[in-house]
Amino acid sequence: MNTAVADPKVAKMPPMLRRRASATGKMALEAAYACLHEQAVPSDLPVIFASRHGECARSVELLQELARHAPLSPTSFSLSVHNANGGLWSIARGDRSNNIAIAAGSSTVEHALIEACGLLADGAPQVLLVMADNPPPEVFAAYADCAEQSFAWAWLLQADADANTGERLSLSWTAEDGETASATDVAAPGGLDILRFFLRRDAELTRVAGGRCWRWSRRA
Repeated sequence: MNTAVADPKVAKMPPMLRRRASATGKMALEAAYACLHEQAVPSDLPVIFASRHGECARSVELLQELARHAPLSPTSFSLSVHNANGGLWSIARGDRSNNIAIAAGSSTVEHALIEACGLLADGAPQVLLVMADNPPPEVFAAYADCAEQSFAWAWLLQADADANTGERLSLSWTAEDGETASATDVAAPGGLDILRFFLRRDAELTRVAGGRCWRWSRRA
């Protein structure tokens, strides 16, 4: 597991590609590269890039330019999609393995982990899960449901981690009801709640998001 640092340099990516990445993209890519540092990584490693807001800021800039009847940047347009960072990662590494982008609102991390588990169940030895987000543009401030913050982290997951060297995490969920509605602290984004759970080595975390009660747990 690794987290991105402030103002990531993404030094391992060729400069021409690195310059195309947004602030969110650089955070995600830095965390991804750092997570693979000195790891024996298979050439066909599947990667999941998860982000609630993704390239929203870039898309808003393009829409504002359209409103002003200004010419659009072809580079910005091509990288305004949610899987932009996965494309940069694939090109930089010459990697044709499975590459997925996920956005699922406040439960983005949970759905990304479910997707990772599906890939592991299909036979992938390992899956790289990368989570990164920045606060959305000010135009969306009225719709905020948490105190948005910038963050990025990455997990290198495998189906049966050695109990002496790897974390064993599990995730379950039920429909949200009146008793579970107050079980979560909505002050921070879900990705930070889960990062805090992981780094503190808490035994459990319960979050209500996306109409479900999510229960994370750790086993030794």
